[in-house]
Amino acid sequence: MSSLTATYTSPTSSSRSFTAELSALSFSPSTADRVAYLAELSSSLKNMQKDINEFLTQKMADDKAADDANDEETYGEEVVEED
Repeated sequence: MSSLTATYTSPTSSSRSFTAELSALSFSPSTADRVAYLAELSSSLKNMQKDINEFLTQKMADDKAADDANDEETYGEEVVEED
């Protein structure tokens, strides 16, 4: 069994891994085996991309909500950002 893995890493939050298990391909696969493996790989990639997109969309929404809450908290005040 082999796997396809992608990892999201952020300097400000924890990492997140995305994994899809793939069937093992024999040492000397037939053409039909290779075609089936590539179809499975393509499907797994599309599903992983969907999962990653959903995760990143949620992360952006959470970040925006946090920024909006910070803006409300400091409304009317001069905010000096530190580098």
